[in-house]
Amino acid sequence: MRGVVLVGTDLQLVPGQKCHWVMRKHDGMKVDGIVFATDEIIQDLTGTKALSQVKNVAYLPGILKASLAMPDIHEGYGFPIGGVAATDLEEGVISPGGIGYDINCGVRLMVSHLSKPNLDGHMDDLVEALFSSIPSGLGKTGAIRLSKAELSKVLTQGAKWAVTSGYGWPEDLEYCEEKGCMDGADPKNVTERAFSRGAGGLGTLGSGNHFIEVSYVERIYDENAAEAFGLFENQVVFWVHSGSRGLGHQVCTDYLNIMRRAVSKYGISLPDRQLDCAPTMSDEGKRYFSAMAAAANYAWANRQVLTHYVREAIAKTLGKSAEELGMHLMYDVAHNIGKIEEHNIDGKKKKVLVHRKGATRAFGPNHPDIPRKYAEVGQPVLVPGDMGRASYVLKGSKRAMEFSFGSACHGAGRALSRTQAKKGISADELRKDLKRSGVIVRSATTKGLVEEAPEAYKDVDVVVEATACAGLADKVARLRPMGVIKG
Repeated sequence: MRGVVLVGTDLQLVPGQKCHWVMRKHDGMKVDGIVFATDEIIQDLTGTKALSQVKNVAYLPGILKASLAMPDIHEGYGFPIGGVAATDLEEGVISPGGIGYDINCGVRLMVSHLSKPNLDGHMDDLVEALFSSIPSGLGKTGAIRLSKAELSKVLTQGAKWAVTSGYGWPEDLEYCEEKGCMDGADPKNVTERAFSRGAGGLGTLGSGNHFIEVSYVERIYDENAAEAFGLFENQVVFWVHSGSRGLGHQVCTDYLNIMRRAVSKYGISLPDRQLDCAPTMSDEGKRYFSAMAAAANYAWANRQVLTHYVREAIAKTLGKSAEELGMHLMYDVAHNIGKIEEHNIDGKKKKVLVHRKGATRAFGPNHPDIPRKYAEVGQPVLVPGDMGRASYVLKGSKRAMEFSFGSACHGAGRALSRTQAKKGISADELRKDLKRSGVIVRSATTKGLVEEAPEAYKDVDVVVEATACAGLADKVARLRPMGVIKG
């Protein structure tokens, strides 16, 4: 059994497994730490705090089964990115650091009737149309300006508000996690500052790793699942990756301040103050959950409006309606969120609070919470890579339900910090390299482009292979980018 020295103990490979590492509980850990990864991924974490953060999460009151990390693990705030933890509703806590600043940052994928050759001679125009019609970049506002009363509706109705307001199709809601609206949202627990930041943000892409991408299906691995998902080789598909913008960031900021006081109030001992939390059933915990749910609904509404803009831009450029082009939503998943879900704990079904921080829900076949159309194959798991290499569509598994609270990786995961990327990567060379590889890119800023360069990310092929190796999700299709707009 191989091991990696970690904070005075060993992270060890489970006998008989290739991608399942365990850190036995010790000191104040209440559960083991588990990392789903290859040896190569583990070694690449040397010099970062990511594995220490897996250990620290295991100190949370009421944590169940294990502190988990997906194969795209890297250092985050409190939790590692790729971190998953479920806590007991009565005796456990809720931690904003386990959900993230960009609440319900998530991704959706639209299919189409188009094949790659149909876009020959059109890609420059398509990317320009997308860039012109979708506000992108830090602090950008959009054409939708909402009163507080109308924004409150967004916070309680989510994607349904957008569809009812003419942004999208009613069928879109069926293919969103939670049908695009999370129960329990209460705008009264969202601050005036957060309302202010959200008033003009709906229908904007934002900055960082957010993107709109035109891709094609390069390879099908599972014909049965691909048919269920509506995928075929050389098919043109469209990604939308964004979150709750300034509103969600403000909700996290506001409640981290509240949680810092709550830790002292409730006598909670933590190894890292970035894990500040409150009992889930406390006043502070309930208020944060309701505000977090409101921000999650804002994010679903935002991705729905962006979907409408993408359909409009593509339809205008190609001279056919989105309906004629078959631009149906395949699925939308969150990857920064806290959810109350039912899972098997010690042989019994139990409702728990699952924190997913840079991790995607990956429910297996016949789960009642996934669309009926996908019941036999499992939930689509969307894994965007970087703008120069590849992305994947996976399907959730029964093993994920047993070992990871129905969770899998959410992307490639960063290999370089944004500061490191800016120091080591030339924007001009990056654009040339992308063009040579057949990718047209537009970005709101040079800085934003460089920070998201392919070299700044792990190889998504390696991450996906580790995810499949661990049995958390199975490969359905590999996609290649053709055109990207970045914040």
